[in-house]
Amino acid sequence: MTTTLFVSATHEEAAYLPTGTDLIVTGIGTLNCAIVLTKELAGRSQLPDHIINIGTAGALRDGISGVFEVERVFQHDFSSELISQMIGRPFPNMRGLPVSGRLPVAHLATGDAFISDSVTRDRLAQRAHLCDMEGAAVAAVAASFGLPATLLKQVSDNADEGAATTWFEAVDAGAQQLYDALLAGSFLK
Repeated sequence: MTTTLFVSATHEEAAYLPTGTDLIVTGIGTLNCAIVLTKELAGRSQLPDHIINIGTAGALRDGISGVFEVERVFQHDFSSELISQMIGRPFPNMRGLPVSGRLPVAHLATGDAFISDSVTRDRLAQRAHLCDMEGAAVAAVAASFGLPATLLKQVSDNADEGAATTWFEAVDAGAQQLYDALLAGSFLK
């Protein structure tokens, strides 16, 4: 039997998961996520077969909505290019993830800043479709434990000046969309 661990930053984003689902809520941000997920995995006698991160994300481009499966993720507030120059060798910051082919795919920029301004949105849109605050951490921790990870992100806002207000208004409907996508994509057993 395949076991899946679901990871969410907030209870609100995971509100529609069935009772009894193996779920951890990490709190918001890459550091919180990495610490809580690492402690959880290290403390288990049996690791899950798969990790699925569900959560909301900001759209970095106009016209993007719905739920996406992430095929590439990077930490946008980490200077990997500069570090590569400093140490004289590549220091990669982009991680590819396998996708199921059952949902639309996107590239994700993860960072500890909630993106809510058009200038940052436009800069990040050159490399990604969506932005969040935990996805890259989930992918990195899962890889360090040798586990496959799936990142499913629901567009809750436009990562612009209205993002903070929009997120609070959209999170419940987003949680329902995430649950529906989990069913449609056969991610829930």
